[in-house]
Amino acid sequence: MGTALQRTIHQLRSEDREFFQIAISVDCVIFGFDKNELKVLLIKSDLEEFNNQWSLLGDLVSPDENLDTASYRVLKHRTGLDDVYLEQVYTFGEVSRHPAGRVISTAYYSLINIKDHQPMLTDNELHWHPVNEINNLAFDHKTILDTCLERLQSKIEEHPIVFNLLPEKFSLRELQNLYEAILGVKMDRRNFRKKFFLMNWLEDMNELEQDVPHRPGKLYRFNASRFSNGKKTQTPVPVL
Repeated sequence: MGTALQRTIHQLRSEDREFFQIAISVDCVIFGFDKNELKVLLIKSDLEEFNNQWSLLGDLVSPDENLDTASYRVLKHRTGLDDVYLEQVYTFGEVSRHPAGRVISTAYYSLINIKDHQPMLTDNELHWHPVNEINNLAFDHKTILDTCLERLQSKIEEHPIVFNLLPEKFSLRELQNLYEAILGVKMDRRNFRKKFFLMNWLEDMNELEQDVPHRPGKLYRFNASRFSNGKKTQTPVPVL
């Protein structure tokens, strides 16, 4: 704790000092897509109160660290990545959410292509879990996960962020499977493809899938030139 902050706390009225005893943390909901399932990266909690329970990845924010820097630090430490999509979602501040004391946490979600970026699966059984198979998590992390999933579901209707979950080249089958996994619904194949072609988000690579158990489909990639600095320049995506 810096000298300036110590001096500030000393000068406070005694009834106000408790406000400086609250910890700040970040929790990262790291989504991936594999085998037609939306997955999230979890780790075994090392707290006795949550023995053998899974939790999201997170950490306390240092006194000299801002929230975004802390979230990227957690992401970098656990996955080795620092150039993936990351978005702040919501702040959780229930009084009893942490057994060690008052901890207020800001949640972020990020999107990782599992096939191209393997996380460092070494600590506390770090593991990818299918989102639809998760019923309970340590702390209030199930609520945090659900909140971030809802944000992702609403976001993909207007922004092309889902392409962060796919390899550079992908088939329309993979793209539809991804949307269905995120939204939890089945979509009409013809209608889905028609809407995407109308949006002109895709670039035909003039290539076919290789080594697939079905009829090879054409490969596409995201036409990033239609967007600038993450801001959409075309009409919003229709609800699929």
